[in-house]
Formats: sequence, structure tokens, C-alpha cells
Amino acid sequence: MKQNLQSIRPFIGAENFEVSRNFYKDLGFEEIILEPKLSLFKKQETGFYLQDAYVKDWIDNTMIFIEVENVDEFWQELIGLNLTEKYDRVKLIPIRTMAWGKECFVHDPSGILWHFGEFFDK
Repeated sequence: MKQNLQSIRPFIGAENFEVSRNFYKDLGFEEIILEPKLSLFKKQETGFYLQDAYVKDWIDNTMIFIEVENVDEFWQELIGLNLTEKYDRVKLIPIRTMAWGKECFVHDPSGILWHFGEFFDK
């Protein structure tokens, strides 16, 4: 295929659309409402679609990896957002170091597992 890829934007669901919208805005994403039950959340060139749709098996098996520039700084910023105090089901898992790099984890209000990582060698 000769076309250059521009971006990838996964679609994710939400058990409670309004709670998830607020969560992602608190996480630093800009919301662009596309339809009453569909929003694009963006930060720089990274984006995803949040749908007002909940299928437990789908949500429980959704994981998304976002590469960050510095996972240690990202973790400190993440802790400062007080997300676990604001949202009942949100969980933060501290940084783990592996052979390939470092990552920390966030479970969103619906249970989607987000990996935020930094690679040692690119």
C-alpha cells in the first residue's frame, strides 16, 4: 500500500458516557462532540472515539497503549489529577520497568485498561 498513514483512532465504549467524558477531559484530552453519543478525544496528534455504548465483554477486554515522552513525569502528573478520588472505579497502577521500557496503567471508569509507556530504544 502506497498511502502514508496519518493516525489511528480506536473506538472505545463507556458504561456511563457522561462520567467517561468528564474523566477523559480531566486526563487532559480535548473533547470534540461529533454526535450526541459519539465524541472524539484528542491530545496533540493522538485521538480516540468515545461511544455511548457498553458491551461488558468488549470493555473488559479493551487495552490501549499510548507512548509518552517521559513516563516518570507522566506518572507524577497523573497522581496530581486525583482521579481515584473523583471517580469510583478508576485505578492507577505504578510504573513497572521491563526490558523494553517503562509503563504505568490506568483503569478508566468503565474498566478499559490504558498503558502509558516509554521505550528505552526506538
